[in-house]
Amino acid sequence: MGKDYFNHETAVIDEGCKIGKGTKIWHFSHIMPDSIIGESCNLGQNVVVSPKVVLGKNVKVQNNVSIYTGVVCEDDVFLGPSMVFTNISNPRSAVVRRDQYEETLVRKGASIGANATIVCGIEIGKYAFIGAGAVVIRDVPSYALVVGNPAKQIGWMSEYGHRLDFNDDGVAVCPESKEKYRLQDMKVEKIA
Repeated sequence: MGKDYFNHETAVIDEGCKIGKGTKIWHFSHIMPDSIIGESCNLGQNVVVSPKVVLGKNVKVQNNVSIYTGVVCEDDVFLGPSMVFTNISNPRSAVVRRDQYEETLVRKGASIGANATIVCGIEIGKYAFIGAGAVVIRDVPSYALVVGNPAKQIGWMSEYGHRLDFNDDGVAVCPESKEKYRLQDMKVEKIA
């Protein structure tokens, strides 16, 4: 039976994983058993997807990213080059903790910049934007822009990836999509 995704001949695809239609898996990548990759994803060179990882539809994974057991990425997530996930808070080589993997949830439309580190056990909200090199140690609200080590919120982003400038009424307009957003009680929601 033919497959409905593409993988480069150097990619290793283990039995027992599920890969969606239209997905592309590039050079030297490894997809492990029991992982689920949605439709229309693109996994760059040297990507590792560990067992039981879940990637939604249209997830873009740039080169040199390892996605460890416990990570779930919803639809339309962007994982920048060489960004890092962890899955155990206190790893030790001599102590086996495979039964202590912590879950990390990346909500729909979030972007994680190059070389960022995401400490396990947190949630990154929908359409959040993690700056390059940031070290994220706590939950990130939806639409938040965070940078630095440790990551601190410095603003808000639209679904199109533009920084939002809120007026005195707590309303901002995305310069590209023209969609409106409201900031209230330190939460952002799209209103039009």
